[in-house]
Amino acid sequence: MNKKETSISYTKKVLPFGKGLGWDNIYFIGIGGIGMSALARYFHANDKNVAGYDKTQTEITDGLQDLGVEVHFKDAIENIKPVFQNIEKTLVVYTPAIPKSNEELNYFKNHDFNVIKRSQALGLITANTFCLAVAGTHGKTTTTSILGHLMNVCNVPLTAFLGGISENYNSNLILNGTEVSVVEADEFDRSFLTLSPDLACITSMDADHLDIYGDASELKKSFVDFSKNIKPNGKLFVRNGLPLIGITYGIEDDSDYTIQNIKIENGVYVFDVKTPKTVLENLQFNLPGRHNLSNALIALAMAVEYGCPHQQLAKALASYKGVKRRFTYHIKTDNFVFIDDYAHHPEEINAVHQAVREMYPNKKVLAIFQPHLYTRTRDFVDDFAKSLSQFDELILLDIYPARELPIEGVTSKWLLDKINNKNKQLVSKKELLLKIHESSAQVILTIGAGDIGEEVKHIKKEFSIAS
Repeated sequence: MNKKETSISYTKKVLPFGKGLGWDNIYFIGIGGIGMSALARYFHANDKNVAGYDKTQTEITDGLQDLGVEVHFKDAIENIKPVFQNIEKTLVVYTPAIPKSNEELNYFKNHDFNVIKRSQALGLITANTFCLAVAGTHGKTTTTSILGHLMNVCNVPLTAFLGGISENYNSNLILNGTEVSVVEADEFDRSFLTLSPDLACITSMDADHLDIYGDASELKKSFVDFSKNIKPNGKLFVRNGLPLIGITYGIEDDSDYTIQNIKIENGVYVFDVKTPKTVLENLQFNLPGRHNLSNALIALAMAVEYGCPHQQLAKALASYKGVKRRFTYHIKTDNFVFIDDYAHHPEEINAVHQAVREMYPNKKVLAIFQPHLYTRTRDFVDDFAKSLSQFDELILLDIYPARELPIEGVTSKWLLDKINNKNKQLVSKKELLLKIHESSAQVILTIGAGDIGEEVKHIKKEFSIAS
């Protein structure tokens, strides 16, 4: 095993946060990933020479190229420029989603380069900062982006690494200083165990990533291990009901931080927040759904505990616009609504369903879902069937494999047969627009973490005129 890949204690190379790590060149394998591209943007902003490979050209890679970051899309050693083949000056960062057969990754490993995972790079960068980390199987990205926005508006000298594109900043990176870091603590591949936060929260511990953990108990154990990584005198926040000890938060309950007196006025939540010391009244938040209220509450609680002024926090919360592909409106008229969401777990689909029913209680809803990963579909097939049965109509696309090979018997047809919905069908992407036209639904949802996001622009173009 390559010792340089498994160790992250490169003390002789590490410079203070804000100046980056001690290498001149940072090469990313899987640079188009949402977390990887945030790191690439960070290093580029700190005057590093940045380049990388990804298998697919997307808006994210286009954005990196617009900054001057060189990106190529063919896995070939000859595409690695000579400057990045200098072993003393180059750090290689890769995502665990990259297959072990990747030629470029194996080249760097076999030639004894410093090769680390994305999470290890994030751990190194944030080690010398006051770190606020958001963990949980659901809600990480939205909560992290709310927290980053709140603290940025309060002029905290921070860098926030987001797992999605913030609507407020049109970026997955918020740069406003180097003393504080706000990060998404990802449980996939136990990545979050590389972090040592000062303030951390855990939003949820539902079973997921069982291809990594084996069973739900191992996943829960990893969250316990993460909580033990909090620095001395640090604080842990937990959603009320989770089996961990910390500062609790919840909605209309007896938590340390709790939301009370919820109203909806002109499509906006208005509510009070009771803290351990006071009550913040008439706060406003624009995102629909109780799950988003919960995300807003924990972000607010962490910002309060950090020391942000209450009045500024109230203004910041009201100005938060959301994250792309998190209940993102693409068409919103009196007669037709088109919403796109990244939900890819049964509990996330339930949250989207709750939100859309709350906003549009009397309208017919068509959900278009693309399952993400064969293993996740296999492990939660009955829960997926139950959550998808709630919509008025359902269109199911084929499973998006991402990093996985097919599993015999695990197909979208298998899932479809388990769904209790008379208005359900399995459709190819080529048929999608036609099938949507055949529906009488007034609200259309696209749901999933695969490449269904690429279909959004086609749907939006097709139905913008009609609506």
